[in-house]
Amino acid sequence: MIPKILIVDDESSVLEVLQDAFSKEPYEVICAESAAEALDIMSMKQIDLVISDEQMPGITGTEFLAQVRKKYPNTTRIILTGHANLETAINSINEAEIYRFFTKPCNILDLVVTVRLALRNKELKEEVRRLNEITTHQSLVIEEMENLYPGITRVRRNAEGDVIIHEEVEDELWETIISEWAVPVQQTENTSEI
Repeated sequence: MIPKILIVDDESSVLEVLQDAFSKEPYEVICAESAAEALDIMSMKQIDLVISDEQMPGITGTEFLAQVRKKYPNTTRIILTGHANLETAINSINEAEIYRFFTKPCNILDLVVTVRLALRNKELKEEVRRLNEITTHQSLVIEEMENLYPGITRVRRNAEGDVIIHEEVEDELWETIISEWAVPVQQTENTSEI
């Protein structure tokens, strides 16, 4: 799936420059000239990353990105500002939990690389979440197996490290356990026509 980037700035010249900067990147770049337009777009499309200007009419970039954080917490947020000061930076970090803070004019190459890293970071977090779900599911299956067949998950080894299988477990029980938990394999008849 192609990552979607939303650039929000009330100056069309800035939008054009940034859109051109990302034209060679494997992203879908969407532009909005206001926070309201950007929120409308986000309600219709899943956006992976937002780059917003700080000084916009009606609402600051920090206020806008704070709304994005609440409504779309998995969307990465970056701020661009031509009026950088410590207070603005602190507010952006605290209220909008931004990924990065850039001052205008910014180094375009630095911005492009930052977006690449941000999207890679997002992808890795999603993979960690997916693997955690798998691990949780597997733990539940093992717990269920242990409840049905107490001791099945315990592994005992001899001095050489070989797994010891209890001799008191009857062959029928092992066959039952294996048949209940194994993935069924379809058997096909080998027939030939003459």
